[in-house]
Amino acid sequence: MTNLNVNEARVLGVLIEKAATTPEQYPLSINALTLGANQKSNRDPVLDLSEDEVFDAVESLRAKGLVIRVDQAGARVQKYRHHAGETLRCRAAELAVLAELLVRGPQTLGELRGRAVRMAEGSLQSLDDARAMIRALSDRPEPLVKQIAPVPGSRADRYVQLLCPDDRADETGSGDEASANDTPGVSMTLIERVTKLESDVERLNAMVRKLSVALGEPVGDE
Repeated sequence: MTNLNVNEARVLGVLIEKAATTPEQYPLSINALTLGANQKSNRDPVLDLSEDEVFDAVESLRAKGLVIRVDQAGARVQKYRHHAGETLRCRAAELAVLAELLVRGPQTLGELRGRAVRMAEGSLQSLDDARAMIRALSDRPEPLVKQIAPVPGSRADRYVQLLCPDDRADETGSGDEASANDTPGVSMTLIERVTKLESDVERLNAMVRKLSVALGEPVGDE
């Protein structure tokens, strides 16, 4: 099983993504890879990698057979393309799903389909298509993806890539204090959701009290 560190996972995900979404700018230089790895959008978590860190990640991926250096005549800088499809034996739509998990972390089936469809033209048009790709990635002798628990308050199962063990979110989906301290982005999201729910409940209670008064019925908390 190929194991990647966090930087390698991000760089590989970016190479797969850019090959599909911006083919006119592909393959990528170290500078372009660094910009892609540090994007503020479509990335979770947002990283701040240096060009040296990206270069080290690329060279490590080359050693693992996942990246190829492209030497172009007259080019002033070296460029790189991924070799993930061949090395990992993945179809284009499977790679699209895997790339999304590499650059954005655990996601639900609906999130994966909605986000990966831009990288798999003509594929992933439905949840069944996405489910088939997940099944293909997970039903292997050495799975590349597996199902994990929903986030608190949700019933939707999530999926996580297995290439980078250090990059997995809390698989239990628990909102305990330790997890909240380690993942402030997640904890803030949960706090905001709870606050909104409390506000909605209070608003509904107020509406019920007004209706009770209008109908001449006793108010429940009196």
